[in-house]
Amino acid sequence: MSPSHVIANGREVVTSFPCTVEQFLLSQRLLPRSVVVEHNGEAVSPSDFAARELRSGDYLEIVRVVAGG
Repeated sequence: MSPSHVIANGREVVTSFPCTVEQFLLSQRLLPRSVVVEHNGEAVSPSDFAARELRSGDYLEIVRVVAGG
């Protein structure tokens, strides 16, 4: 694993690669089922989080899903 970074919500985050979206979310203490993710401008289905590989310099937009009324 080599450390580098991804840009998550405009913030550079040091990350070890290889890394999937799911692994990244867990490393940030985010539950995969509680967020919506866009990877390099493309929406990622939660069912694809474990298979979607990240690369150094990738951009993520992560939005927490809040339930309520």
